[in-house]
Amino acid sequence: MSHPAPYPVRLADEIARLLGQLADDLSQLPPPQAAQVIARVLDPGNGALGGITQLVATGSVFAKDQAERGALPAHVWLALGRASNELRDITLDLGEHQDTLLHVGAQPATTAAKPPAPAPLVVRRHR
Repeated sequence: MSHPAPYPVRLADEIARLLGQLADDLSQLPPPQAAQVIARVLDPGNGALGGITQLVATGSVFAKDQAERGALPAHVWLALGRASNELRDITLDLGEHQDTLLHVGAQPATTAAKPPAPAPLVVRRHR
């Protein structure tokens, strides 16, 4: 007889499932609601991205301890540490746009006779 997965494993699976569901729902939302959802997800302190960033940072601490004990290869710890640092930077960068998203999300849906002109996109390259 197989043993049920421990609670934290089930929780991780449920969070992944809910994030997938949220992504599916997001694609169907009207722009103001989609902006509200994205703003909440990107909230550095209370959003999903900040939570995932903290989770990866905690995983990095775990991996460091396990690597020092010889239970994990050092490159696993280094990869988690690098991911944690990059996610933190991404979270901070995206957090700068939270107010704009909240503002867009607070706008009432209007039925404009003429849609607004699209803004040109700017591509920034890092490194």
